[in-house]
Amino acid sequence: MATEPRQVRLAPPLRAEDLRELRLGDEVWLDGIVWGVRDASLIRLFDEGQRPDVDFAGAVFLHTAPSVRRDGDRWLPVSVGTTTSMRSDRFTGGCVVDLGVGAIVGKGGLSARSVAQLQQAGSVYLAITGGAASPETQQIEEIEDVVWTDLMPECLWKFRVKDFGPLFVAIDAHGGSQYQAVQDRAAERLAAAYERLGL
Repeated sequence: MATEPRQVRLAPPLRAEDLRELRLGDEVWLDGIVWGVRDASLIRLFDEGQRPDVDFAGAVFLHTAPSVRRDGDRWLPVSVGTTTSMRSDRFTGGCVVDLGVGAIVGKGGLSARSVAQLQQAGSVYLAITGGAASPETQQIEEIEDVVWTDLMPECLWKFRVKDFGPLFVAIDAHGGSQYQAVQDRAAERLAAAYERLGL
């Protein structure tokens, strides 16, 4: 029997039991460390095999290439928007299976292969509202570290966030996908429309 979506507050590193409890549609808010990644940093992690001295078990990865400015020895966020996740789809298995990342935050969803990899790892995909860079940026308290500055702006970013969200469970750790559910409903309605038209 379907349950009503919940509102959940989590702090990375995320625990396996908390990830398993998340269901499609749950609203998630994060407090703590979120790592910003994009194509170049993921290529360096996996294609080039370079790994920083960081334990990513239970970590949260955010698909982003932020706009920042330098203030002395600090980096300040100017605009931290979210990029389309499908561009990094081939790295999902590496992130969640190899590194142990607990959640990926992005927009637009991931492939069926990534859904299976998330299920295998017990990880989730959290959807963020596209075009919401302004509130997203305000929810970043500090950029604590930047790894591989030569990749700017597609570095590995260590953000400390507060009240980061709302995020919504769009792919859960049990193989459920809201994107697939929408496609299935659309296909059913299209078939019903054709039937009514006698086609």
